[in-house]
Amino acid sequence: MYILNIETATKNCSVSLAKNGLTVLCKEIAEQGYSHAEKLHVFIEEILKETGIGINDLNGIAVSKGPGSYTGLRIGVSTAKGLCYALGIPLISVDTLQVLAKKVVVKDGLIVPMLDARRMEVYSAVFNNMHDKIMKVQAEILTENSYAEITDTIYFIGDCQEKCKTVLTATNFHFLPEIVFPSANEMSALSFEKFLKNDFEDVAYFEPFYLKDFLITK
Repeated sequence: MYILNIETATKNCSVSLAKNGLTVLCKEIAEQGYSHAEKLHVFIEEILKETGIGINDLNGIAVSKGPGSYTGLRIGVSTAKGLCYALGIPLISVDTLQVLAKKVVVKDGLIVPMLDARRMEVYSAVFNNMHDKIMKVQAEILTENSYAEITDTIYFIGDCQEKCKTVLTATNFHFLPEIVFPSANEMSALSFEKFLKNDFEDVAYFEPFYLKDFLITK
């Protein structure tokens, strides 16, 4: 069972090929300027060539659905939809913040992945140490009172940790600066789980989860 995973929601342009939920090969690059349009199709071609897997051997395509960069999400989703349509295979969408949370392995405490939304605003969600979402995705403006009601140890990850540190100063708050961007590597298990449940998207009508657009037009 082969699934191609595409993660382009942040500055990291990332592609992985997974077999039965395990990553076979992952290629990615995180540059200051977004290089998704140039790198994404190259990575897909290189992965298929290096693994010897033909494009017709793919059983599904998974894409990181957001929240994240508007342009990055558009590129990833349009590529995934095009491949699914051409190959006649299912489209799977995976929560970007859950992909990021999967990078953290802890025995207890909570995981809060955050992606920068400019100024003191972030896209965030809260997961337990089993990577189950316990607080929904939101766009929030960080203050000194953010997460003050939580007494558990919290691990903050993502691309906005430096600005978060200026207001999130409680002793139970911990930052993991080495974990910055979501990767297609962590999509492998998540997309396989969805595939087994037949949890697919409509290729014609699926749109990325932009979040801020939704909040503005609510």
